Amino acid sequence: MTPGTAAQAAALSATLGCAVAPEPAAAVHGGCINTCWRWETARGPVFVKVADRKRLPMLEAERDGLLELRMAQAVRVPEPLAVGASEGGAYLVLEWIDFGPGATVADARLGEQLAWLHRAQADRYGLGRDNTIGSTTQPNAWCGDWVTFLREQRLAFQLDLALSNGHGGRLQTRGRRLLEVVEVFFASYRPAPSLLHGDLWSGNRGADTSGQPVIYDPAVYYGDREADIAMARLFGGFGPQFYAAYVAAWPMDQAAGTRRDLYNLYHVLNHLNLFGGGYRAQAEEMIDRLLAAAGQ
Repeated sequence: MTPGTAAQAAALSATLGCAVAPEPAAAVHGGCINTCWRWETARGPVFVKVADRKRLPMLEAERDGLLELRMAQAVRVPEPLAVGASEGGAYLVLEWIDFGPGATVADARLGEQLAWLHRAQADRYGLGRDNTIGSTTQPNAWCGDWVTFLREQRLAFQLDLALSNGHGGRLQTRGRRLLEVVEVFFASYRPAPSLLHGDLWSGNRGADTSGQPVIYDPAVYYGDREADIAMARLFGGFGPQFYAAYVAAWPMDQAAGTRRDLYNLYHVLNHLNLFGGGYRAQAEEMIDRLLAAAGQ
């Protein structure tokens, strides 16, 4: 028996209120941060994400984000069943979803459904609680001004983290200049605070066996819907039918393309902070393009 699984099984049984197999049935893909399992129970299989006990707040925030997305009733999201910690580590239990091979085929439907998700709105930007983007803290204090939120809780936060990770020099001088002029990109545009998935790359979506889109592993907050659409073009992107369906359901601002690098810079900086490597050069190139667009 794998160390810790007996305690994990007992904790799962107690929180789910049903019999649970003493060991997981199989390891399953669930990203690079946590260990994920298919675990059999008297109610059927469940998806169990296990992390170090200190990561319990991260899993609690993920549960809350999934619940926030589910309340919109726009696109299928795994139902959180339990979250807690045992000797075996912190855990998050989700409904088990059988995925089919048609994620790209379902992209048009996902584009339309995402537009409906974004129509769920708040009166401020943020979430009222922090969560994570990957394993990085994502601050989400409520803010009444989008430019301030974007500057302080997204771009400046990642730049500060990059500096603490040893990434100084031109990245910082040019990046700080961008922070000073970021309002230029919003001269005639005031986005509504839309409910965002927050980490919408192609690896965080699929389709169930009936062909319905499913999104998961969110970094939820209320912000400019363009941020989700911009990230959907990073790291492989989605099919053209996704973007066409989204725009047909809710047209984008005509200047949305000028802000794409601005929103994706946040994610590239986060990848620099998590993985290093060539992401610094990519971030610097994006900052240069943005400063040129701002006349700097």
